[in-house]
Amino acid sequence: MCLVMGAIFFLSHQPGDQLKLPLFVGADKLLHATAYGTLTITSIFALPKTFKKAFPLPTTFLVVFICLLYGVTDEYHQSFIPGRSPDIFDVVADTVGAMIVSAIWYLRNALD
Repeated sequence: MCLVMGAIFFLSHQPGDQLKLPLFVGADKLLHATAYGTLTITSIFALPKTFKKAFPLPTTFLVVFICLLYGVTDEYHQSFIPGRSPDIFDVVADTVGAMIVSAIWYLRNALD
């Protein structure tokens, strides 16, 4: 989890003129959702197995909240980086990625 957070922080810390953005529209949002989906998986893995088993639905909400909070703080962090600015739609993409992965995890584990 911390490694993924560190990677997100590192990428967010790159000045705007050094970014090589994908060529198609919306690709950055897809990348945000993928990064935060990965953060979701590692966050779920980091939680105690007994907690996840006893509280699968609260686990999904907790992990989405963690990702949302990290997404907000990451956008705030970007406001201090030259050529970068915070974007609420990035936070939305982060949260959607977290929600999708959490929902998949929940459905897989709630049905066991």
